[in-house]
Amino acid sequence: MAGTIINYLENQGNRSLRDFPLNHVDSLILCQLAYLKFDGLVPDYRENMPAVTLTQLYHHPEYEKLYADERYEKSNRALFEGMLKSRRFRNTKITCYVNIIEKEWETQFSAVTFLLEDGTIYIAFRGTDETIVGWKEDFNMAVLYPVPGQAYSVKYLNAVSSRISGPFYVGGHSKGGNLAVYSAMNCSPRVQERIIKIYSMDGPGFRPEVLEECGYRDIADKIVKIVPHASLVGMLFEWDDRYQVVESRTVGLFQHNPYTWLVKNGHFVETDKIARRSMIVDDTINEWILSLDEEQMKVFVEALFQVFEASQTDNLIDMAADKKKSLNGMISALKEVDESTRNMIRSIMKALLDTYANERYKSRKKSGKKGHDRS
Repeated sequence: MAGTIINYLENQGNRSLRDFPLNHVDSLILCQLAYLKFDGLVPDYRENMPAVTLTQLYHHPEYEKLYADERYEKSNRALFEGMLKSRRFRNTKITCYVNIIEKEWETQFSAVTFLLEDGTIYIAFRGTDETIVGWKEDFNMAVLYPVPGQAYSVKYLNAVSSRISGPFYVGGHSKGGNLAVYSAMNCSPRVQERIIKIYSMDGPGFRPEVLEECGYRDIADKIVKIVPHASLVGMLFEWDDRYQVVESRTVGLFQHNPYTWLVKNGHFVETDKIARRSMIVDDTINEWILSLDEEQMKVFVEALFQVFEASQTDNLIDMAADKKKSLNGMISALKEVDESTRNMIRSIMKALLDTYANERYKSRKKSGKKGHDRS
């Protein structure tokens, strides 16, 4: 029976990394661990301090600070404690933490380095959640170049790799996946040679000119791109068709949450392709954005997220869950933009909400549920 990354730790946690090397599921676990709030608990990357173990964190007087993100507090706690109990991760050490917040630039950059028991290193970039601000940053990273977080990622990768020897992985979920690829494209050649694999877990891609300028081809064979069945963020400007698609226990926009991705027998449950309706949304957004110049792109992103904010929710899941209320708020906001942008935003929002509604309907029909489901 398929489970989640939490179940994977329960069922596969006794398999040593020395005997069974790091796999895609392990990578997602480490990318999700990077979301924990390590401020004051893990050495800063500019400090020359010893790395800390999971056990040391567990017994730290301010241990509870790790779970400041209330939305995923329960799942993050289960993840950390599952790793602590497992032979696979219990000896993992954590170091080189950084968390930079610049409100003026709508940027939040965070990264951390994990020293694994088998001697390899995993450099993980933190992603975003499904808040409006977080998703706006995802859009900005895909359509505007460069953004501060991308520059920080290159600086961080070069700095950490100069202090720690050996081969390493680099990865991240959501925005973190974009940063992982960007930093690997732009780091020094000597650092690039040491990279084993680059993981982008449902992270947005790049405009074609960015890939060309930054030498994407030099690292393309090392990239592992994994997206859920109804991916939106991960398919923004994704031109390489070598991505893997995994099944989720939920539907629509909810699938961006790594805790919903399905695992069976130590591996992700894969499917052949992105859901058709989701692909229509992805293609619509990508084609429209490519038709705009830089100034038009900025106007478009600002207008799009003014519409999101007009839905009177702070996250896209609630926006999609209450479709009627969201649409009423957005109709009013659309009066403030030009006709061309208004028509495209209306098309995108309708496609997004229709995708969600259709997936929820199929889920309820399959499970035999009726009525409004907010689970």
